[in-house]
Amino acid sequence: MQNSVVSGANREVAALVEALPKGDTIASPYALYEKLRPHCPAWGYRDYPPGTVPDADEPVTAWVLLDYAHVSAAARDHRVFSSRDPLQEQSSAPTLMLVNHDNPEHDRLRGIVNMAFSRRRVEALEPWVGEIVNDMLSRLGDGEVEVMDALAARIPARIMVGLLGLPDDVVEKFRRWATAFMLSADLAPEEREASNMELVQYFTATIERLYGALEKGDPVPDSLITALLKAEVDGEQLTLDEIIRFCITLVVAGSETTTFLLGNLLYNLATMPEIRARLAADPSLIDAFIDESLRHSGPPQRLFRIATQNVEIGGRLIREGDWVALFFAAANHDPAVFPDPSKFDIARPNLNRQLTFGVGIHHCLGSALARMEGRALIAAIVGCMDDVCLGRDAPVQQRASLLNHGLDSLTLRFTRRRKGAA
Repeated sequence: MQNSVVSGANREVAALVEALPKGDTIASPYALYEKLRPHCPAWGYRDYPPGTVPDADEPVTAWVLLDYAHVSAAARDHRVFSSRDPLQEQSSAPTLMLVNHDNPEHDRLRGIVNMAFSRRRVEALEPWVGEIVNDMLSRLGDGEVEVMDALAARIPARIMVGLLGLPDDVVEKFRRWATAFMLSADLAPEEREASNMELVQYFTATIERLYGALEKGDPVPDSLITALLKAEVDGEQLTLDEIIRFCITLVVAGSETTTFLLGNLLYNLATMPEIRARLAADPSLIDAFIDESLRHSGPPQRLFRIATQNVEIGGRLIREGDWVALFFAAANHDPAVFPDPSKFDIARPNLNRQLTFGVGIHHCLGSALARMEGRALIAAIVGCMDDVCLGRDAPVQQRASLLNHGLDSLTLRFTRRRKGAA
């Protein structure tokens, strides 16, 4: 009898793990996380890292880590849990995601990239980001708007295009490139492969052209690409291949994740009128609103690591070479750290502990820019709109990949504040 109970429990855990990459879980993952949490670390999660091509490549099989203590410890221990992703290195659009590099290579790359993508450069963008957001909002009339296309995807694409010094006509391509690479678009393998190749070819040609101009001494406009070409630390520079891959990273990771973040912020704003009123009355609360949105409904769900040695976590032996999936979003809903985790509460005293942007050496390089875009959008909306609510068409959750939690479609109804109204 005891063996049948144990095997029944094992079957239940296996079924929960098997359900992780399914569409229903991707659309609404938190209930399954809570059912699975007591059994973790659990083995057998099969899914695809970014840059792979489902149905053409094989998925990896990994351990599942959900508890805050387990996820944060593994994320900080970059020696035992390697970020290097051999599948990504062989993909059709290899990136320079710093999160996929170990030391000493990680610190070398990050040091050079920081010279170009510096805090000063990012902070200098704030007035320009505000202008872009205000311009886009000014084009919206009263009535219903599908905001994932009109705002959430276009704001980060326009900002990234401007930051990289690219022509405006590339904006339309960014969303397609990003969703194909990050697996959040349901595409045939050949379509995904073609999109990845187009992305690589575009940045290869662009960066080689700018490098050639610099070598000849021709004038080149200031942009992040030219800053990357010139950046140097202790006599070391990025290679052209590294710059190409870093720019691809900015498109596929920066644009995609920020698009879902802006969509989730807009959804929360539209469905929480009491909080929206508080933000309108006191805009200083916007940062707390963004932090709680990152904790409560942040886009990044999980990242993979590979164990470099045998290690025990939660009473389970993870062997050298095993893949491990760190579920940052589940950690953000761990009741041991965030009581009543499903409640949206901008007054939580420990919002700075949320893990959405990572921890340790792999903390997201673009987090300040993503926050800036979110802050500009929310401040502009609460400043110029009397009301924001859901439209007649129900929101449609992204169901293609557990990498990000967000919306494919979100229709909102805006009511613009009348001139002269308080």
